[in-house]
Amino acid sequence: MEKIGEQTIKFNTPPTILECAAIVGPKEAQGPLAKYFDQTLDDEFWGEKTWEKAESKIIKETVSTVISKAGISSKEIDCMFAGDLLNQCISSCFGLRQLNIPFFGVFGACSTFVESLMLGSICVEGFANKVLCATSSHFCSAEKQFRFPLELGNQRPPSSQWTVTGSGAAILSKSGKGPYVTNITPGKIVDMGIKDANNMGAAMAPAFADTLISHLVDTGRNPSYYDAIFSGDLGYIGKEIVIDILKSKGYNIKSNYNDCGVLIFDKTSQDTHSGGSGCACCGTVFSGYLFKQLREKKLKKILLIATGALTNSTTTQQGETIPRNCTRN
Repeated sequence: MEKIGEQTIKFNTPPTILECAAIVGPKEAQGPLAKYFDQTLDDEFWGEKTWEKAESKIIKETVSTVISKAGISSKEIDCMFAGDLLNQCISSCFGLRQLNIPFFGVFGACSTFVESLMLGSICVEGFANKVLCATSSHFCSAEKQFRFPLELGNQRPPSSQWTVTGSGAAILSKSGKGPYVTNITPGKIVDMGIKDANNMGAAMAPAFADTLISHLVDTGRNPSYYDAIFSGDLGYIGKEIVIDILKSKGYNIKSNYNDCGVLIFDKTSQDTHSGGSGCACCGTVFSGYLFKQLREKKLKKILLIATGALTNSTTTQQGETIPRNCTRN
C-alpha cells in the first residue's frame, strides 16, 4: 500500500470483502430494506433480560452468521475489529469473547464499522489473511446511556434521529473475487462549535464534507467517478446541509448521493424524525443492502463515508461542543 496526497491510502493488492451479514431489530424490519437483512427480530429483548445483553447477542449471532456464510472456520480469522456505543464497548467484548480470536476494540462512535474496515484492510495488506470487522447498536441501550431513560417518555425534537437496533459484520480476505477495498481516507476531527446533542446531522455534516473533499483532491477524482456516494448516518437534516456545503465548495453530489440513515427507515410511515443513526446504521445498510448491490454489479464503485459524534452525556452537561470524526472506505 502507498499513501497518496495528504490523507489517502491506496491498496496495490486491494483486500476483498469476502462476505457480510446483518441482523436488525423490529423497527428496522418494518423499513424499506427489510428483505436485505439476514434476520429480523420481533422484539428488542430477543429473549434476554436487558437491552445490553440483547445487543451482545445480536452482534454474536451476526458474527456467527457471517462466518457461516463465508464457509470458513473462526480459526482462519487472524484478528477482529469491533466496537459499539456503550461504555467500554461491552456489547462487542461480551458478545465476541467466546470466539478466541485476537481482538481490537474500536470506538469511533457511529463511524465504528467503516473505521474497522479501514484498520482491517491495512492488516490484510500486511500480515493477515482474513480479518473480521463488526459493530452493533441498540436504540434502547443508547437512549439509556446518552439521553434519557425511556420510562420518562421525553419528547424528541424533529432534528433527532433514531438509533438503529442491529449489527453488521464483514470478513476481509487477502484473496477473492471482490468487491474490493481500493482506497481509504482517514478523516480529521472537525469541530464547528455545535452543542445540540439532538441534532447530530448538523454536527457531523462538516466532517463529512471535509473528508470527501480531501479524498477527491488526494485521488484526483470527481464525485461522478462513483456510481453512488453514501454517508453513514447524517439523516435528512445533515444530508441537506452536506449538499449545500459541498455546492459552496464547487462540488455537486446531489445526483448520486444518499444517506444510510435516510435509507433504512420510511419517513412517511415510521416515526424516526430525521432518520436513522448509530453504529449499526451504516453497518447494517452496507452489510445487508449495499454489499448485495456490489456483488450483483448493480453498483460497481461506491464511496462510503461514516461520521461519528465524539460526545457523551457528561460533556453535554458541561456545555462542551460536539467534535466529529470521519472515515472513508
